[in-house]
Amino acid sequence: MLIAGITGHICDGCIIQAQSIVKDELMTMEDELGSEAPVNLIKPTEIKQKLDEYVIGQTAAKRTLSVAVYNHYKRLNQKVGKDDIEIDKSNVVLVGRTGTGKTLLAKTIAKLLNVPFCIADATVLTEAGYVGEDVESILSRLLQAADYNTKAAEQGIIFIDEIDKIARKSDNPSITRDVSGEGVQQALLKLLEGAEVNVPPQGGRKHPEQKMIKINTKNILFVCGGAFDGIERLIASRVNRQAIGFSNELKEQVDGENLLEFVNPTDLKSFGLIPELIGRFPVLTYLQPLDRKALRRILTEPKNALVKQYVKLFEMDGVDLKFDGEVLDFIVDKAIEFKLGARGLRSICEAILTDVMFELPAEKTTKEYRVTLDYAKGQFSKSKLAKLEAA
Repeated sequence: MLIAGITGHICDGCIIQAQSIVKDELMTMEDELGSEAPVNLIKPTEIKQKLDEYVIGQTAAKRTLSVAVYNHYKRLNQKVGKDDIEIDKSNVVLVGRTGTGKTLLAKTIAKLLNVPFCIADATVLTEAGYVGEDVESILSRLLQAADYNTKAAEQGIIFIDEIDKIARKSDNPSITRDVSGEGVQQALLKLLEGAEVNVPPQGGRKHPEQKMIKINTKNILFVCGGAFDGIERLIASRVNRQAIGFSNELKEQVDGENLLEFVNPTDLKSFGLIPELIGRFPVLTYLQPLDRKALRRILTEPKNALVKQYVKLFEMDGVDLKFDGEVLDFIVDKAIEFKLGARGLRSICEAILTDVMFELPAEKTTKEYRVTLDYAKGQFSKSKLAKLEAA
């Protein structure tokens, strides 16, 4: 097939070949520019404002994360000369109970950033040579998030969830192999500090023939989150021991739900993280347990609030869903009883609305549905959650 031009003709084969040449050239130019192009700075206050739209409360964690991300951007924009000071990265650890918003904070930040971002799960990692995933698989995910652009991946942010699950079983060094705990922590050290790592682009060991890609982790920011179940007891014993011989004011401050405010690296070491790993996370912050007021706000206020999600689901079937205020208070009270944080709210909502969501789509006449307190209590009493509560 010949396509006519002003002074000559070109065939379809030449067009396809020319297109591939242009595509390759453009990709090369993007790679070269990507390593030098400055990243757009987002001020810490702006990052926190965005986080406020999706996450209720947790001011301390938001401020710490906003500063960490902002400083990460500044590091990427820094051009080091002969006499310039090179800025080290500040990896972050988030400590907080389940359902308080650690993963949600990470996902929300991922929406704001124009650098590659990935969330990895520490529970699947094992020491190299054993069944499971090597720590390099974390970098494989970041590489995939960057569309295999190595320069972009080397400026990314990695959120490692469930970091507490790789704690060693006791505070003493293990005399036997702890391949999914202490071994993983030791393997993570080189990634966190900054090293050139050979990464399998497909991840894992399923493709042994694949060509490795070299990634420098020097400019990759690591943020870790974990529930650290039981760390409050370690904090309480440490703080109360320090308070002996003084007034009881400190004891009154640290009793109850605000113990995580006093978390420090010593507590992480007692929990089972090795000192070398803790030293590579200079920033440590906490998420407070959610109280009744915060849970009530979570139901209705954020952009992706739970009530708004269910209203949208019913709206797709042409039904206007409404909740009585007493129903929302009932849901919050039950969530506090089960101590599951914000995740518990969804379980209770599902228990209350499952029958309605099953029956309403078949009824074409219903245009509005109001959930009352009596109905909510009745539906909840029939659910598995109520049986669990009774047991």
